[in-house]
Amino acid sequence: MKSIAEIIHTIPNIQFADGKNFFLMAGPCVIENEDMPLRIAEKLITITNKLKIPYIFKASYRKANRSRLSSFSGIGDEKALKILAKIKSNFKVPVVTDIHSTDEAAMAAEFVDVLQIPAFLCRQTDLLIAAAKTGKVVNIKKGQFLSPESMQFAVEKVREAGNKNIMLTERGTMLGYHDLIVDYRGIPEMQKNNVPVILDCTHSLQQPNQSAGVTGGRPDLIETIARAGIAVGADGLFIETHPDPKNALSDGANMLHLDLLENLMSHLLRIRQAIV
Repeated sequence: MKSIAEIIHTIPNIQFADGKNFFLMAGPCVIENEDMPLRIAEKLITITNKLKIPYIFKASYRKANRSRLSSFSGIGDEKALKILAKIKSNFKVPVVTDIHSTDEAAMAAEFVDVLQIPAFLCRQTDLLIAAAKTGKVVNIKKGQFLSPESMQFAVEKVREAGNKNIMLTERGTMLGYHDLIVDYRGIPEMQKNNVPVILDCTHSLQQPNQSAGVTGGRPDLIETIARAGIAVGADGLFIETHPDPKNALSDGANMLHLDLLENLMSHLLRIRQAIV
Protein backbone atom coordinates (compact mmCIF):
# COMPACT_ATOMS: atom_id res chain seq x y z
CA MET A 1 0.00 0.00 0.00
CA LYS A 2 1.37 3.41 -0.96
CA SER A 3 1.97 6.14 1.61
CA ILE A 4 0.26 9.52 1.33
CA ALA A 5 3.54 11.10 0.17
CA GLU A 6 4.00 8.43 -2.51
CA ILE A 7 0.49 9.01 -3.84
CA ILE A 8 1.03 12.77 -4.12
CA HIS A 9 4.37 12.23 -5.85
CA THR A 10 2.72 10.13 -8.55
CA ILE A 11 0.98 13.29 -9.85
CA PRO A 12 3.03 14.56 -12.81
CA ASN A 13 4.60 18.02 -12.56
CA ILE A 14 3.54 18.61 -8.98
CA GLN A 15 5.96 21.00 -7.27
CA PHE A 16 7.04 21.46 -3.62
CA ALA A 17 5.52 18.12 -2.58
CA ASP A 18 7.88 17.65 0.37
CA GLY A 19 5.14 17.32 2.98
CA LYS A 20 5.82 20.70 4.58
CA ASN A 21 2.71 22.36 3.16
CA PHE A 22 -0.81 21.24 2.35
CA PHE A 23 -1.51 20.99 -1.38
CA LEU A 24 -4.12 22.99 -3.27
CA MET A 25 -6.64 22.04 -5.94
CA ALA A 26 -8.08 25.27 -7.29
CA GLY A 27 -9.60 26.86 -10.35
CA PRO A 28 -12.98 27.77 -11.82
CA CYS A 29 -16.01 25.54 -11.49
CA VAL A 30 -16.21 24.89 -15.23
CA ILE A 31 -14.41 25.82 -18.43
CA GLU A 32 -16.42 28.82 -19.65
CA ASN A 33 -14.17 29.82 -22.55
CA GLU A 34 -10.48 29.57 -23.46
CA ASP A 35 -9.14 32.82 -22.07
CA MET A 36 -10.58 32.80 -18.55
CA PRO A 37 -9.09 29.49 -17.26
CA LEU A 38 -5.67 30.37 -18.68
CA ARG A 39 -5.68 33.69 -16.82
CA ILE A 40 -6.82 32.00 -13.61
CA ALA A 41 -4.17 29.28 -13.93
CA GLU A 42 -1.41 31.83 -14.47
CA LYS A 43 -2.37 33.77 -11.34
CA LEU A 44 -2.78 30.66 -9.19
CA ILE A 45 0.58 29.28 -10.27
CA THR A 46 2.25 32.60 -9.44
CA ILE A 47 0.71 32.51 -5.95
CA THR A 48 1.47 28.86 -5.20
CA ASN A 49 5.03 29.13 -6.51
CA LYS A 50 5.61 32.16 -4.31
CA LEU A 51 4.27 30.34 -1.24
CA LYS A 52 5.71 26.93 -2.20
CA ILE A 53 2.33 25.23 -2.12
CA PRO A 54 1.93 22.09 -4.27
CA TYR A 55 -0.74 22.95 -6.82
CA ILE A 56 -3.20 21.14 -9.12
CA PHE A 57 -5.35 23.17 -11.52
CA LYS A 58 -9.05 22.29 -11.27
CA ALA A 59 -11.88 22.84 -13.71
CA SER A 60 -14.77 20.71 -14.92
CA TYR A 61 -14.92 20.25 -18.68
CA ARG A 62 -18.66 19.72 -18.35
CA LYS A 63 -21.19 20.13 -15.55
CA ALA A 64 -23.51 17.13 -15.60
CA ASN A 65 -25.32 17.88 -12.32
CA ARG A 66 -27.44 21.01 -12.78
CA SER A 67 -30.82 21.71 -11.21
CA ARG A 68 -32.28 23.51 -14.23
CA LEU A 69 -32.18 22.38 -17.85
CA SER A 70 -31.31 25.94 -18.89
CA SER A 71 -28.21 26.13 -16.64
CA PHE A 72 -24.83 26.34 -18.36
CA SER A 73 -23.16 22.94 -18.64
CA GLY A 74 -20.12 23.54 -20.86
CA ILE A 75 -18.65 24.62 -24.18
CA GLY A 76 -18.30 21.09 -25.59
CA ASP A 77 -16.34 18.17 -24.14
CA GLU A 78 -13.49 17.98 -26.62
CA LYS A 79 -12.99 21.74 -26.75
CA ALA A 80 -12.92 22.04 -22.95
CA LEU A 81 -10.60 19.05 -22.50
CA LYS A 82 -8.18 20.54 -25.01
CA ILE A 83 -8.12 23.75 -22.97
CA LEU A 84 -7.24 21.72 -19.87
CA ALA A 85 -4.47 20.01 -21.84
CA LYS A 86 -3.21 23.42 -22.94
CA ILE A 87 -3.02 24.59 -19.32
CA LYS A 88 -1.15 21.41 -18.40
CA SER A 89 1.31 21.86 -21.27
CA ASN A 90 1.82 25.63 -21.11
CA PHE A 91 2.26 25.91 -17.36
CA LYS A 92 3.69 22.44 -16.56
CA VAL A 93 1.06 21.98 -13.87
CA PRO A 94 -1.09 18.92 -13.10
CA VAL A 95 -4.79 19.13 -13.91
CA VAL A 96 -7.90 17.55 -12.36
CA THR A 97 -11.42 17.28 -13.80
CA ASP A 98 -14.66 15.44 -13.02
CA ILE A 99 -16.00 12.44 -14.88
CA HIS A 100 -19.59 11.27 -14.78
CA SER A 101 -19.84 8.00 -16.74
CA THR A 102 -17.62 5.03 -17.53
CA ASP A 103 -16.96 6.09 -21.12
CA GLU A 104 -15.69 9.47 -19.94
CA ALA A 105 -12.86 7.95 -17.89
CA ALA A 106 -10.56 6.94 -20.76
CA MET A 107 -11.50 10.05 -22.74
CA ALA A 108 -10.64 12.51 -19.94
CA ALA A 109 -7.54 10.53 -18.94
CA GLU A 110 -5.92 11.48 -22.26
CA PHE A 111 -5.93 15.13 -21.20
CA VAL A 112 -5.62 15.32 -17.39
CA ASP A 113 -3.61 13.88 -14.49
CA VAL A 114 -6.29 13.34 -11.84
CA LEU A 115 -9.81 12.00 -12.41
CA GLN A 116 -12.38 13.22 -9.90
CA ILE A 117 -15.49 11.27 -8.96
CA PRO A 118 -18.35 13.64 -8.03
CA ALA A 119 -19.85 13.17 -4.59
CA PHE A 120 -23.23 12.04 -5.86
CA LEU A 121 -21.53 9.29 -7.91
CA CYS A 122 -19.05 8.00 -5.31
CA ARG A 123 -20.86 4.65 -4.94
CA GLN A 124 -21.03 3.92 -8.68
CA THR A 125 -18.92 0.79 -8.93
CA ASP A 126 -18.50 0.79 -12.71
CA LEU A 127 -17.40 4.43 -12.70
CA LEU A 128 -14.83 3.86 -9.95
CA ILE A 129 -13.42 0.81 -11.75
CA ALA A 130 -13.25 2.64 -15.09
CA ALA A 131 -11.37 5.52 -13.43
CA ALA A 132 -9.04 3.08 -11.68
CA LYS A 133 -8.16 1.28 -14.89
CA THR A 134 -6.86 4.47 -16.52
CA GLY A 135 -3.94 4.43 -14.08
CA LYS A 136 -4.55 8.07 -13.20
CA VAL A 137 -4.80 9.34 -9.64
CA VAL A 138 -8.47 9.05 -8.61
CA ASN A 139 -9.96 11.67 -6.28
CA ILE A 140 -13.25 10.47 -4.81
CA LYS A 141 -15.52 13.05 -3.24
CA LYS A 142 -17.46 11.80 -0.21
CA GLY A 143 -21.17 11.72 -0.87
CA GLN A 144 -23.23 14.25 1.06
CA PHE A 145 -25.32 11.26 2.16
CA LEU A 146 -22.45 9.04 3.42
CA SER A 147 -20.48 8.72 6.62
CA PRO A 148 -16.70 9.13 6.47
CA GLU A 149 -16.30 5.50 7.55
CA SER A 150 -18.26 4.24 4.54
CA MET A 151 -15.73 5.73 2.10
CA GLN A 152 -13.46 2.76 2.81
CA PHE A 153 -15.58 0.77 0.35
CA ALA A 154 -15.05 3.28 -2.47
CA VAL A 155 -11.31 3.11 -1.76
CA GLU A 156 -11.40 -0.69 -1.80
CA LYS A 157 -13.13 -0.73 -5.21
CA VAL A 158 -10.38 1.37 -6.79
CA ARG A 159 -7.58 -0.60 -5.10
CA GLU A 160 -9.06 -3.94 -6.07
CA ALA A 161 -9.24 -2.71 -9.66
CA GLY A 162 -5.45 -2.34 -9.51
CA ASN A 163 -4.98 1.36 -8.76
CA LYS A 164 -3.33 2.44 -5.49
CA ASN A 165 -3.28 6.17 -6.28
CA ILE A 166 -6.38 7.40 -4.50
CA MET A 167 -7.44 10.58 -2.71
CA LEU A 168 -10.63 11.37 -0.80
CA THR A 169 -12.38 14.72 -0.51
CA GLU A 170 -14.71 15.90 2.26
CA ARG A 171 -17.36 18.24 0.85
CA GLY A 172 -19.97 18.42 3.58
CA THR A 173 -22.99 16.44 4.70
CA MET A 174 -26.61 17.37 4.04
CA LEU A 175 -28.30 19.19 6.90
CA GLY A 176 -31.98 19.30 6.04
CA TYR A 177 -32.96 20.13 2.48
CA HIS A 178 -31.05 23.35 1.83
CA ASP A 179 -27.78 23.28 3.73
CA LEU A 180 -24.55 21.38 4.40
CA ILE A 181 -22.36 20.97 7.45
CA VAL A 182 -18.75 19.78 7.79
CA ASP A 183 -17.96 17.18 10.43
CA TYR A 184 -14.22 17.62 10.87
CA ARG A 185 -13.94 14.22 12.57
CA GLY A 186 -14.30 12.83 9.06
CA ILE A 187 -10.86 14.05 7.98
CA PRO A 188 -8.80 11.86 10.35
CA GLU A 189 -11.36 9.08 9.92
CA MET A 190 -10.87 8.98 6.14
CA GLN A 191 -7.09 9.28 6.56
CA LYS A 192 -7.23 5.83 8.18
CA ASN A 193 -7.47 4.53 4.61
CA ASN A 194 -3.87 5.72 4.15
CA VAL A 195 -4.85 8.18 1.41
CA PRO A 196 -4.55 11.98 1.20
CA VAL A 197 -7.73 13.67 2.43
CA ILE A 198 -8.77 17.01 0.96
CA LEU A 199 -11.28 19.52 2.31
CA ASP A 200 -13.51 21.11 -0.32
CA CYS A 201 -13.87 24.59 1.15
CA THR A 202 -16.35 25.93 -1.41
CA HIS A 203 -18.81 23.10 -2.10
CA SER A 204 -19.01 22.50 1.66
CA LEU A 205 -20.63 25.93 1.86
CA GLN A 206 -23.22 25.35 -0.84
CA GLN A 207 -26.89 25.86 -0.10
CA PRO A 208 -28.41 23.45 -2.64
CA ASN A 209 -31.98 22.75 -3.72
CA GLN A 210 -33.09 26.36 -3.68
CA SER A 211 -36.57 27.04 -5.03
CA ALA A 212 -35.10 29.12 -7.87
CA GLY A 213 -33.16 26.08 -9.13
CA VAL A 214 -29.82 27.87 -8.63
CA THR A 215 -27.55 26.75 -5.78
CA GLY A 216 -26.73 29.33 -3.12
CA GLY A 217 -23.69 29.52 -0.89
CA ARG A 218 -21.75 31.22 1.91
CA PRO A 219 -18.40 32.36 0.44
CA ASP A 220 -17.94 34.64 3.47
CA LEU A 221 -17.18 31.46 5.46
CA ILE A 222 -14.54 29.99 3.14
CA GLU A 223 -11.66 31.13 5.33
CA THR A 224 -13.39 29.79 8.45
CA ILE A 225 -13.87 26.37 6.84
CA ALA A 226 -10.31 26.32 5.46
CA ARG A 227 -8.70 27.33 8.78
CA ALA A 228 -10.49 24.53 10.59
CA GLY A 229 -9.52 22.01 7.92
CA ILE A 230 -5.83 22.84 8.15
CA ALA A 231 -6.01 22.82 11.96
CA VAL A 232 -7.33 19.24 12.03
CA GLY A 233 -4.70 18.05 9.55
CA ALA A 234 -6.23 18.01 6.06
CA ASP A 235 -3.60 17.05 3.48
CA GLY A 236 -5.04 19.32 0.83
CA LEU A 237 -7.65 21.97 0.11
CA PHE A 238 -10.06 22.25 -2.81
CA ILE A 239 -11.21 25.79 -3.65
CA GLU A 240 -13.17 27.01 -6.63
CA THR A 241 -12.16 30.54 -7.53
CA HIS A 242 -13.07 33.07 -10.20
CA PRO A 243 -12.15 36.69 -11.04
CA ASP A 244 -15.86 37.61 -11.13
CA PRO A 245 -17.93 35.12 -9.11
CA LYS A 246 -21.16 37.09 -9.48
CA ASN A 247 -21.03 36.54 -13.23
CA ALA A 248 -19.58 33.02 -13.23
CA LEU A 249 -21.60 30.59 -15.32
CA SER A 250 -21.65 27.88 -12.62
CA ASP A 251 -21.51 27.87 -8.80
CA GLY A 252 -20.68 31.57 -8.54
CA ALA A 253 -22.61 31.80 -5.27
CA ASN A 254 -20.01 29.78 -3.34
CA MET A 255 -16.74 30.55 -5.16
CA LEU A 256 -13.87 32.57 -3.72
CA HIS A 257 -12.94 35.78 -5.51
CA LEU A 258 -9.56 35.21 -7.14
CA ASP A 259 -8.13 38.38 -5.62
CA LEU A 260 -8.64 36.95 -2.12
CA LEU A 261 -6.79 33.68 -2.59
CA GLU A 262 -3.19 34.76 -1.90
CA ASN A 263 -4.07 36.36 1.42
CA LEU A 264 -6.05 33.28 2.43
CA MET A 265 -3.18 30.94 1.57
CA SER A 266 -0.76 33.07 3.59
CA HIS A 267 -3.02 32.81 6.65
CA LEU A 268 -3.38 29.06 6.23
CA LEU A 269 0.35 28.50 5.90
CA ARG A 270 0.88 30.09 9.30
CA ILE A 271 -1.61 27.64 10.81
CA ARG A 272 0.09 24.74 9.06
CA GLN A 273 3.52 25.82 10.32
CA ALA A 274 2.17 26.04 13.85
CA ILE A 275 0.88 22.47 13.94
CA VAL A 276 3.56 20.45 12.14
